[in-house]
Amino acid sequence: MSAIVPENATRLTLVGAEPIPQRKPGWLKRDVPLAGPNYRDIKHTMRGLDLHTVCEEAQCPNIHECWEDREATFLIGGDVCTRRCGFCDIATGKPGDYDTGEPVRVAEAVAAMELSFAVVTGVARDDLADKAAWLYAETCRQIKQRLPHCGVELLIDDFRGDADLLGLVLDAEPEVLAHNLETVPRLFSHVRPAFDYQGSLALLERVRADGRCASKSNLMLGMGESEDEVAAAMADLADVGCQILTIGQYLQPTSQHWALQRFVEPAEFDRYAQLGRELGFDHVESGPLVRSSYRAGRQAESAGVWRRAEPARA
Repeated sequence: MSAIVPENATRLTLVGAEPIPQRKPGWLKRDVPLAGPNYRDIKHTMRGLDLHTVCEEAQCPNIHECWEDREATFLIGGDVCTRRCGFCDIATGKPGDYDTGEPVRVAEAVAAMELSFAVVTGVARDDLADKAAWLYAETCRQIKQRLPHCGVELLIDDFRGDADLLGLVLDAEPEVLAHNLETVPRLFSHVRPAFDYQGSLALLERVRADGRCASKSNLMLGMGESEDEVAAAMADLADVGCQILTIGQYLQPTSQHWALQRFVEPAEFDRYAQLGRELGFDHVESGPLVRSSYRAGRQAESAGVWRRAEPARA
């Protein structure tokens, strides 16, 4: 299969039978830390309940840090997406049945793991009349019912721009409502062909105007964007009131995905963190190993939208 690469600002070119060889620089390599007590406890609980999280499925490099903070990320809505993004390794096709019992099971897992903060994301479900808005909202409600102290971040798609469906999710009152921009305007239609750049900004603006939770987004670097383009996208996000921003390194999943163009040096990530502060974001997490849900609870704390509380234990 061919790798997709941006040849210039307007079109794509297919090249090579294999991905362009890339050796990860030192700053993208990290030693696996010793497992702490919270990590071991969550791992044991998950195996006992036959549970799985995005943290494990995506082989996230930050899993030890997040689990030690009792934070984890869940994927809802199945494992088949109705959209195809150039960077995403989730299968695209016709999803299976709509599982209305999933919110309860996720909430039971969150309670069993005694999480402090839970991130819930999902595949796009354009096959459903409500685009899975109820599924997000009900999962949040069920978590809050079982573990009131647990903070919740919902990472959603755009619901095809339906403001009423977004309102259903906001009514569940998560601490953070996230929708990822992912890349700059010049690359957006190639990397996220089923989404709309201005539509994504409009969604985040509605979240900010609603005022019941913090708005959050993410940018992935190394896709062929320039530093000026990243700064412009950050300014666009700041203009619509986005409060929390994460910025990390894109890593190409397979040769069929958008080809990695470069490894971004840590100093460049530092410049974006500084720019984010100047633009007025409440919190910016910027670094090579940063992922959208990386220490999401700490991000929410830093932004002043959630306060960590130790769960009561017998």
